[in-house]
Amino acid sequence: MSATTVKSTQIVRWRIPIVLAVTVFVNYLDRNNLALALPRIARDFGWSDRQVGAHGEWLLGTFFLSYALSNMLLSPLAERFGLKRSIIAAIAAFSLFTILSAPLGQSLTALIVLRLLLGLGEGVHIPMLSAITSRWFSPNERSRANAIWGAGIILAVASAPLLIIPLIQAVGWRIAFAILGTLGMLVSLPLVWFFVEDKPQHQHDDRELVDDAPGADYKRDWRFWLITLGGALNAFCAFGMLNWLPTYFNRAKGIDFERLGYPLTIVFTAGIVGIALMAYLGDKLQRRALLASIGFAIAGVFVYIASSAEELVILVLCFAIAVFFQSAYGAQEYAIVQRLLPPHRVGAGTGLYNGLSVLFGGVGGSLIPGSIVAVTGSFDAAIFSIVVGALLAAFVMLVLARTLRY
Repeated sequence: MSATTVKSTQIVRWRIPIVLAVTVFVNYLDRNNLALALPRIARDFGWSDRQVGAHGEWLLGTFFLSYALSNMLLSPLAERFGLKRSIIAAIAAFSLFTILSAPLGQSLTALIVLRLLLGLGEGVHIPMLSAITSRWFSPNERSRANAIWGAGIILAVASAPLLIIPLIQAVGWRIAFAILGTLGMLVSLPLVWFFVEDKPQHQHDDRELVDDAPGADYKRDWRFWLITLGGALNAFCAFGMLNWLPTYFNRAKGIDFERLGYPLTIVFTAGIVGIALMAYLGDKLQRRALLASIGFAIAGVFVYIASSAEELVILVLCFAIAVFFQSAYGAQEYAIVQRLLPPHRVGAGTGLYNGLSVLFGGVGGSLIPGSIVAVTGSFDAAIFSIVVGALLAAFVMLVLARTLRY
């Protein structure tokens, strides 16, 4: 291969995760808009605190149920259909179902159905991004490559309060959803079409790699199931905070809906800094599971401190520190999963990992805090469940750290 070709490939391959980060950014705006709109939806529908917990857990949890099943059942088909084509199909689907919230989201039942369809449409997106990353980047680069597109998640979570809350204030939550869905159609689809390819042109067909692939029988590798358990606990903590923190700040801490933007942005912006630093450390130290374990332990401690804080500054600072350290897992998770999967099954294997993680963790992160609020009326008790999840995740990742060798 000529020097010019090598240089061109280097430019192309680092451009790909940047483009994928844009698609993830739009994806998470569509996914998380309901959590931010929930206080306003509750006001429009006249729900009490207990009704917010009871109805909110279904609105938030149904998405994760269909999303998880889509990950597990559709990812193997999507990998055979083609990585790029499947990403394009996923973007079109989740954008469309977000747009449809404007004309159809007139009742709780309609919103639940739309959230189910949204999860179904999004399901193969992340697994296909993982598969593309594994084809374009070597194992000692994957924490950084995955973190680039993974930063789209954190950036969306951090900026969403500043973008979505004023938009809801200006045009209402239904029209805001339609605008966000249109953004996916107009921005993400052209970027993927023109700038993303399944794999480098000089790479051999995956079928040539099957016999010699490490971890070819990954479903019998107990380490794969251990990282999946860690992923489920991470999803429980991450989605528990992501889904319930806006309502927690509003209902439990008395922060007006109009003032939620900056506190939430500060909290989640800490994750952007965290994922960049942790991805660098993951590739440099090659101790990814240990970094994740330490991050979970520190995050659990600071969520506990935050739950008893009364001053806004202390509250925001503690949650920001927790998100910073929890991002240690987000920076490493797909690099660890890719390490345990054969090259020709990264998409399907990531779909199984992501699906099970979300099925138990994402659904649990929606239903368990919501159920606690519905029964007790206490948002602080709901937040404490996240502390328990973080400490359990720290233990699981510590066990995994003792078995992985790079």
